[in-house]
Amino acid sequence: NAGRPGAPGARGGRTGRRCAQPQAHRHIDRLAATLTPRVAEWTALGTEVVLAVSDPARLDQARGAVESVLRDVDMACSRFRDDSELALVNSAGGRWVAVGPLLVRALAAALWAARATGGAVDPTVGRALRVSGYDRDFKALRQDSRVRIEVTAVPGWKAIELDAGEQGRVRVPAGVELDLGATAKALAADRAATAASLAAGGCGVLVSLGGDVAVVGRPPPGGWLVQVSEPDGAEAQLVTIFDGGLATSSTRVRRWTRGGIRWHHILDPATGRPADGPWRLASVAAASCLEANTAATASIVLGDAAPDWLVARRCPARLVSEDGEVLALAGWPAC
Repeated sequence: NAGRPGAPGARGGRTGRRCAQPQAHRHIDRLAATLTPRVAEWTALGTEVVLAVSDPARLDQARGAVESVLRDVDMACSRFRDDSELALVNSAGGRWVAVGPLLVRALAAALWAARATGGAVDPTVGRALRVSGYDRDFKALRQDSRVRIEVTAVPGWKAIELDAGEQGRVRVPAGVELDLGATAKALAADRAATAASLAAGGCGVLVSLGGDVAVVGRPPPGGWLVQVSEPDGAEAQLVTIFDGGLATSSTRVRRWTRGGIRWHHILDPATGRPADGPWRLASVAAASCLEANTAATASIVLGDAAPDWLVARRCPARLVSEDGEVLALAGWPAC
């Protein structure tokens, strides 16, 4: 839920672009009284969209740009639309499929994430998610504990063949299904924030897609104040960001029941089952939302190895264990 902007922060210097350094705020009452940037909220890509601009007069232009980007991403990358480009790839039976530049970019991002995380974030989890019951937009998902489910192996990202040439095309083996949920939404946040800032004359823009946050342009004085928490507000913390991305992954959202088993949407590619490590929440700041979300998702999957992995990459992160213990890493501010 690291996606709901509050009042602009009142202190703290600009963060570096290589790895954004969020700053905690103690004087919350004073900050809450500060003028809040104009905000728009709606639903797209099956999740909540939050758009904030530093110049209230530019909100309409910014929203138009964000809506355009999200429509394009939906048509290219949705696993739940029969007419999307990704659906054509998944149903091609091992044949090469011509795809547009946006899906090429999204697939390249997914392959980068897989390489960067040693396969912890893998786009070939599509079939494993589908047969576990996550076979439609989450809001329409059936909750039925009596239905038997199948646990299937994850083929692995190296099965994907991507030709990113002038005429983009992709091929996956028959039976392999791609799911870009771990990267495409974050990529969409980055692209939408950039497009919105350009459309709004370079003013500061914050875009959150279900908790994946991207910030572009001139921020409001003191930066953007963002609450990092689970949907129920548990273990909440307020931080400020000035640029780059901030993402939170949680095992407590997008949960469903099948075959008497409680599932969540972050699968461990090594098992085809929900990741069952020690962390229920991972928040990461990085130079882009794509990088932040990749690291946050990987942290849930990597489990005990996540702290060392994050510190080695100098990514500020906040991990919350199943029993509520909070671990701040690599410059993330303590509560």
